[in-house]
Amino acid sequence: MKKIILAAATALVATTAVASADTIARRQAQQADRIEQGRQTGSITWTEGLKLRAEQKRIARTEDAYRDKGYLTKSERRELRSMQNEASASIAEKKYNSRERAWFLPRVGK
Repeated sequence: MKKIILAAATALVATTAVASADTIARRQAQQADRIEQGRQTGSITWTEGLKLRAEQKRIARTEDAYRDKGYLTKSERRELRSMQNEASASIAEKKYNSRERAWFLPRVGK
């Protein structure tokens, strides 16, 4: 009986760790898609796109550093989520700042 409970608990922890890694990766991909879509429509300028992509790279580097030991702790996942929330807010801010942007800045390009 104890072996069954231990096996179930181990399986639960393993699936939770995999699910959280999938969630982080999926959210990174969605944010990259949002940036690219903004670039294609012209709502994000070339320089804004560079800054947003650099922010995504910082998040990925932080995640890689945390995963060096093989898993993410709860506080590390919380920090990554916080970084992703800030990045999401930055994307939204850049997408909808057309009033604040100078008229001569290019809207499309590289």
